[in-house]
Amino acid sequence: MIVAIDGPAASGKSTAAIGVAKALNITHIDTGSMYRAVTYGLISNQINFKDTKSITDFLESLKLRFSNSKKRTVLILNNNNVTDLIRTNVISENVSEVSAIKIVRDFMVKIQRQMASDTDCILEGRDIGTVVFPNADFKFFMTADEKSRAERRLIELVSSGDRNASELNSVLDDLKVRDHKDSTRNHSPLMKAKDALVIDTTYLTINEVIDKIVNTVNQKRTLY
Repeated sequence: MIVAIDGPAASGKSTAAIGVAKALNITHIDTGSMYRAVTYGLISNQINFKDTKSITDFLESLKLRFSNSKKRTVLILNNNNVTDLIRTNVISENVSEVSAIKIVRDFMVKIQRQMASDTDCILEGRDIGTVVFPNADFKFFMTADEKSRAERRLIELVSSGDRNASELNSVLDDLKVRDHKDSTRNHSPLMKAKDALVIDTTYLTINEVIDKIVNTVNQKRTLY
């Protein structure tokens, strides 16, 4: 069983996916974190985003996996825990550009399909229900108004020490830029799958979002 969640930045995809995975006892694959990890790796190795040869070499040597600890799932990039390192503003500012690189997307889609090949899982991203798993058993598209998403992202950035609490307008501007890049890129742009259920999370608690997804899945499962 594949559960796909797509949507723009800070719409609540990751938090909801974690909760749904626990409720349904299925594997959670955070594809957004995977693209952030690649972005971190390219920047750390000072690889130009237009240098196709160097990017290809980096991807061929890439070892990326999730590891479950007692408190949370951590992301391991080439034997290094990058879970917190990929949440900085520098990564946020560059991940859309890296995600738009075709060789990166092709490589990541291959890995994501391999990860989900032999287990029930939930994946969230921007092209899960349209490109990675167009035949997913369940598809959801999460959204929220821009101000709510900016407030959520600011909380995340403040907690990581990357921004201060007075920078809401700056974070809002960054989100608008990210939305535009994600929805207009040539390869696998952000879009709602035709058969996806839309969930507006603006005025919903995270538990309400999780319950809505879990109930939808369980209702359909009981029919078979």
